[in-house]
Amino acid sequence: ASDVYKRQVIGRTLEFFAATTPGLEKLCLEELLQLPFKLEDTSVVPGGVEFRGRLHDCYAANLKLRLANRILMRISNFNATNFRKLQKKIAEIPWELYLLPDCALKINVSSSHSRLYHKRAISEHVQKEIQDHLHQFAARSEGMPVPTPGREQQLFIRIVNDHVMVSLDSSGALLYKRGLKNQGAVAPIRESIAAGVLRLAHFIKKEPLIDPMCGSGTFSLEAAMIVKNIPPGWFREFAFMDWPAFCPKRWAYTKNQCEKEFADVTTPRIFAFDVDEKSCESLQNRVEHYGLSPVIQVG
Repeated sequence: ASDVYKRQVIGRTLEFFAATTPGLEKLCLEELLQLPFKLEDTSVVPGGVEFRGRLHDCYAANLKLRLANRILMRISNFNATNFRKLQKKIAEIPWELYLLPDCALKINVSSSHSRLYHKRAISEHVQKEIQDHLHQFAARSEGMPVPTPGREQQLFIRIVNDHVMVSLDSSGALLYKRGLKNQGAVAPIRESIAAGVLRLAHFIKKEPLIDPMCGSGTFSLEAAMIVKNIPPGWFREFAFMDWPAFCPKRWAYTKNQCEKEFADVTTPRIFAFDVDEKSCESLQNRVEHYGLSPVIQVG
């Protein structure tokens, strides 16, 4: 997409929704308000936190929020009581600002107390309108360089009382997937929940943490990243990196600013143990691979 299209998204204040595990909404709001940028209209709602900000704030939220499951960008909302109205409204959205032609698109639909209730039919109608729009845009833009889409994009269509909310997932894989572990445990806990427990326990970076039944090491790894001041999304990628308006330079700047704040830790503060030797061995490999040996002592 040209810079003209990018500016239409980058230059605007946008609406976002940080989805959380039920019960962690207020903690997520506290975490969001501690980030070093100015947000507007932040509020707790069932299932997460709503906020307004710029596109680069979305980058930072994905990178830095430990308690969120995903960050959705609101694209449009309207009333629709039949498929004709739904198709018309979906067709009016400038999809070239948000999606690359021929991208893999997954549509998630939820509907309650609405005349539009057939989820599969809703998904098919929306998919067709988006594909038609993007193909027409590609035809008009013949000769313009268009990046090859890579990551699958997810669109969320939520219909309540005939009101349709259209949101685009900026995260991709759920945010609890930090990119540190390549295998799970017998009774795994999500990293976002582990982060919530550590926050509720008032975990202090300078105090030791003992993890006597570490399993795959979720608590230990999460605590180590907190001690080192490494953002939870540091070792992974995100869906927004395949958006037409994605700005690699701004993303590199955001990560560079984070890296300047990494803490230099030389003495282990986290001690992980488990009766399962394979779990300890796997954790040790993760610790060494991601440079966390100075912080975590395994076994």
